[in-house]
Amino acid sequence: MNEHIKRESFSLTRRGFVAGGAGLTFAFAFDGMLTGRSAAFAQAGIADKAIGGWVTIAANNTITIAAPIAEMGQPMIVAEELDADWAKVVPVVPAQVPKLYGNPQLGGAVYVVASRTVDGFWDKARIHGAQARRVLMQAAADKWQVPVGEVSTEPSVVVHKASNRRMTYGEIAGFATMPEKMPEVDKADLKKPADYRIIGKVVPRFDTPEKVDGSAKYGIDVQVPGMVYATMLRSPVDGGAPDQVDDSATLKVPGVTRTVKLNDAVAIVGTSVEAVFAGRDMLKATWKGGRTVGLNSEKALAEYVTRGRKLDERGLLYRNEGDAVGVIEKAAKVVTAEYQSDYVHHAQMEPMNATVSVNEAGDGAEVWMGTQGQTIIAGAVAGFLKTQPQNVKVHQYLLGGGFGRRAYADLAIYGAAISREVKKPVKLIWTREQDVKAAMMRPQSAHHMQAGLDKDGKLVGWHHRVIAEATTGLTSPARLEAAKGLDALTLEGAEHLYEIENLLVEYLREHRGTALAAWRAIGSGFNKFAVESFIDEVARRQNKDPVEFRLALLSKHPRGRKIIETVAQMSNWGSKPAEGRVLGFAYSDIWRTPVAGVAEISLDRNSGVIRVHRFWNAVNPGIVINRDIVVQQSESNVVWGVGHALKERISIADGEIEQSNYNDYEVLRMSETPEIFTEVITTEHHPTGIGEIVLPVVAPAIANAVATLTGKRLRHLPFTPDRVKAALKT
Repeated sequence: MNEHIKRESFSLTRRGFVAGGAGLTFAFAFDGMLTGRSAAFAQAGIADKAIGGWVTIAANNTITIAAPIAEMGQPMIVAEELDADWAKVVPVVPAQVPKLYGNPQLGGAVYVVASRTVDGFWDKARIHGAQARRVLMQAAADKWQVPVGEVSTEPSVVVHKASNRRMTYGEIAGFATMPEKMPEVDKADLKKPADYRIIGKVVPRFDTPEKVDGSAKYGIDVQVPGMVYATMLRSPVDGGAPDQVDDSATLKVPGVTRTVKLNDAVAIVGTSVEAVFAGRDMLKATWKGGRTVGLNSEKALAEYVTRGRKLDERGLLYRNEGDAVGVIEKAAKVVTAEYQSDYVHHAQMEPMNATVSVNEAGDGAEVWMGTQGQTIIAGAVAGFLKTQPQNVKVHQYLLGGGFGRRAYADLAIYGAAISREVKKPVKLIWTREQDVKAAMMRPQSAHHMQAGLDKDGKLVGWHHRVIAEATTGLTSPARLEAAKGLDALTLEGAEHLYEIENLLVEYLREHRGTALAAWRAIGSGFNKFAVESFIDEVARRQNKDPVEFRLALLSKHPRGRKIIETVAQMSNWGSKPAEGRVLGFAYSDIWRTPVAGVAEISLDRNSGVIRVHRFWNAVNPGIVINRDIVVQQSESNVVWGVGHALKERISIADGEIEQSNYNDYEVLRMSETPEIFTEVITTEHHPTGIGEIVLPVVAPAIANAVATLTGKRLRHLPFTPDRVKAALKT
C-alpha cells in the first residue's frame, strides 16, 4: 500500500542494494517521518549510492543517514566517523530491519526505552560511519593510484596532500563500487574526542521548524485511501469483557457504519472521527469480569505499607552486600522511615492512535504510527495475525509524546483486529478520556527504610524494602519469569553508589492486576524519592549538612562528587535564600549518569501549596553528542519532575480509574514552571543516558527543602495541598 499514501507524507525510495556477503541491504523505503529538509531532497530524487546499511551519498554531496529510532535517534554519531559535512546531512527513518538497526542493549530490537539510544548505538553507529569513510578513501586512492594510507578526509572530501588532490564524497559515489565485504574497523581506530568536528557541538534539530509551524506529521495525521475511522468504548475495569451491547442508537448516528465487538471493548467504525466519537457516546454496554474488579488503590497502598513493616517476610534480593540486617540490629542508632507513591499516567499530548491495514488474506499488515518500537509493533501484530514479523510493515511517524507509553503495541493490535473485521484500512483514535481511563500506569509503591549508625555516626547498614506490582508483569511475563520475579523496571533506582558496607534491597511483589507500563525514569521516579529523602533524613538526624554527608559517602566516585560540588556552587548552597524560601538537595546515578539537583521552594502553609521557584541541576553523561539536546532534555525532566512531585496521580475505585482528562489528572502549567539552570559536564566516558536522568532528583529535592523549611517530612508522592497540610500537623 506504500504507493497509496498521500503526498502529505512524502514517499522516499532509495535505490535498494541486494544483500550479499557484505550485508549491504539498504533501501530507504520510507513512509512517514521526514523533515522539511529531507522531504525536499526526496522530491528532487537525488539518491545515488548506498555505502553499507546506514549511509547513502548523492552526486550533489547530499548524505542521507539512517535514524532508525523514531526522532530519538542520533545520526550525528555516524556523521562524525564518516567525516561528513553536517550541512549536507539528511536524517531519515529507514525501513524496519532489526539486523541493521537493532539496539544492541535491547536485544537487537528497533526500539527505544530507558534512555538507551545513544548508549546502545554509540559503538555500532561509529563503526558504520567509519566503514563508509574507509570505502570512500579506498575508492579515491584506487582512482589516484596511491596507497590508501596516503589519503585523509576533511568534511565530505577525500584529500591526497602529497599531490594536492581533492575529491568530494559525491564525486566518489559516482564511480565507486561496493567491496565484497565492508572493511574491518576496530574501536581503537575510531576518532578520539579531541578530533571531533560534530559531536559535542550545538547542532539544530532538523524537525524543529515543522514541529513549530504545524507541518510535522504525527501518527494522528496519517491518511490512507479507503480508510475508515474507529474509536472504542473499552471496559472500565481493565481486562473486562463486553456483556450486553446495545448499539441501536450508535448506528443511527450519521457516518457510523458498524460496531465491532472485541475482547475487552466495542469499536465504533465510520466515515469520520466526529461520527465515531458521537457514536461512542450513544453506545450502551454492560461489562463483566476484569483483572482489577473491586480494587481500591488507596486501600491497597495502605496494605503495601503494612506488608513492608513485617520484616519477618523476606523479599526477593535485589542488592545484598554484607549483613545489613545483623548490623542494623546491633547499631548504636537506627533510623526508620516510610515513603509512598501513587499510580501515574503518561498524559502524552497526542492521544493514542494507530492506522492499520490487514491484507485480504489476513496474514500480513501495514501499520502507520508514532512508536518507540518498530520491532515490538511488527512482532505483536504478527503474533495476533499468526504470521511472521516480516509480513508486517511498520511506517514510523513522529511521536506526539512517548515517555514509555508508545513502547507498547496495544493500539496496533486493536487496529489490526478492527481492520481484519471490516476489510479496510482503519484509523483508530482514542478520545482523551479513553486515553486516561485506559491508562497504562507506573505502579504505585511503598518503601520501608532502615539505616544503622555506629557510635561515631557512620552509616554502616542500609535496608530498603520496595513493595509494588511488577511493571512487566502483564506486558512481559516471560521476561519477569526469566528474572526470577525481580522486575528490573520497578526496581530501577533502588540501587545507588553510596559507600555503605552492609546493604540490602528487597522486592516484595504485589499482584493487583493493573495495566502497567514504563513511565519516564520508570522505578527511579519513586525509588530515588525514597532513597534521597531517607539519606537526607539520616544526615539531618545527625545535624550534618546533606551535601557534605553525601560527598563523604562517594569518596570513590569522582564523577558523582564533581556533579554534587558543581550544583552546590551553582545554587550557592549554604547561603541564605530570599525570605520565605529554602533549598533542598538530591543526587542520583541511574544508568551510569550522575546528576544532582537543588530546588528552591516556598510554601503557603494555609493552602498547602508548594511553589518551586528555581531548580539547578548538573549532569555528566560522558561524551556529549549535542549539548543543546542535553540541556533541553534536562529542562524537560525538571518540568515533568515538578508535575510528578506536586500534582500527578491516578486513583482507582472499585477497579475503575477515577480520572478522565487534564481537569482531574493535573499536569504542571506554564505559570507554575520554575526557572531552570543546567550545567552539562563532558568527560571522555562512554556516553550514557540523558532522556530521563534528571527527573528522579526533583521530587526528593522538593521534599528535602520542605523538611528544611518546616521540620516536617513529606512521605507520599505527589505532595498535594491536603497531604502537605496533614504533614504540617503531625
